[in-house]
Amino acid sequence: MASEVTSNLALLRQTAGYTQESFVAEFIREATRLGIAAAVSVRQLRRWERETPPPLPHPGQQAVLEAVFGIPLAEMGFEVPAHRMTATTPISDAGEVKRRTFVADAGALAAAALVPSRPGPLIGTADVACLRARLDSLYRTDHSAGSTPAMAQARRIEAEITGALDAASYTSRIGRELQTMLAELYGHQAWYGYDGGLIREGRAACMEALAAAQLVESPLLQVSVLETLVLLSVKANRTWEAASAVENAYRLAGRAGAGPTVHLVIALRDANIATHTGDLTGARRALSRAVTYQGRTGSDEEVPNWAQFAGPFEVDYATADMYVRAQQPNRAVPFLRAAVRGIGCDYARNSASYRVKLAGVLLDSGEAEEACTEMNAVLDCCGEISSPRLLRKLREFQRSAKRIDTAMAQDCVERIRETGRESRG
Repeated sequence: MASEVTSNLALLRQTAGYTQESFVAEFIREATRLGIAAAVSVRQLRRWERETPPPLPHPGQQAVLEAVFGIPLAEMGFEVPAHRMTATTPISDAGEVKRRTFVADAGALAAAALVPSRPGPLIGTADVACLRARLDSLYRTDHSAGSTPAMAQARRIEAEITGALDAASYTSRIGRELQTMLAELYGHQAWYGYDGGLIREGRAACMEALAAAQLVESPLLQVSVLETLVLLSVKANRTWEAASAVENAYRLAGRAGAGPTVHLVIALRDANIATHTGDLTGARRALSRAVTYQGRTGSDEEVPNWAQFAGPFEVDYATADMYVRAQQPNRAVPFLRAAVRGIGCDYARNSASYRVKLAGVLLDSGEAEEACTEMNAVLDCCGEISSPRLLRKLREFQRSAKRIDTAMAQDCVERIRETGRESRG
């Protein structure tokens, strides 16, 4: 009997997909939702699961345990005195028992809550690990081959995740992981909308991602979506929305205890807004903040995947962008050169984009020959990259270079034209 009592709570916990540590975290979240001043430690949970008889939880702990598992405390294996027994009568019944009641048979309720009855397959940790690996690979696809092939992969993954959430059987922990991945996936799709010039679609994906990230209570995931929303909002000339996104990103990053790299990304987005609006004082302030965060990134113990692109080269690029906006292309050139030198080989799309930007600024500075040399180098290596935003930048350079009456410039214009035809074919 003692062994059965000891194992009941552990079995309930394991069936729900909790480790002892994650159960303690869930207990605290549920207590907060209920407004009950109750807590439990891993050590106390172990006593409940192992000791014979297990210590009786105090009334506050009892209310939280019953909320988490959906069954009375006695069904969990505790010896509960009569005055602490939870009634199982309908809530509308008149009577002297005023404590919390349950609307169904306790055993059936527990089974329904912990083991969803669905016709689809059972989704376990191995399935989630496979989906996670494919989701993480989207970063590599986007950076190396561009957003177009990444979007095709993302749509296939989305169909699998939503199909599993709709029809498969899984524990609460697995369900949460699936929802978290779906939020990340929508965040990817928001970026692809920005890269593809599909601003309306990108903003819609942002809204989906934010809602999903809020449902899984992930502040850092919300920050990742907000930093993309800034870019989309700037493109849509909704600078007020972009500024609000930055403010909320800072607030959420602080709540999550985010490190310097995450704050660096937010500062860079702040600089994007100020540069777009011509607020050069605000841009310098944001970039100064970014430099400060960049100097502290060595202390980061863990950097989210979505923030790993941020580094000195991004700060240099944003600084160059500010000088371009100020119509000082000569001052932008050294920062763009530094950004091109500093970006790693893992970021092929961004590297090509940086070099196109450098070529354009060199052209504006009167360095047509050097600009065309830089552009030809880009065209030599960007054939495998499918990025609408990169193609738009190439065409911008093409329009500017058409005005340069030299053989080298006209050859460069023709090469870009051929690249555009190939991308359409």
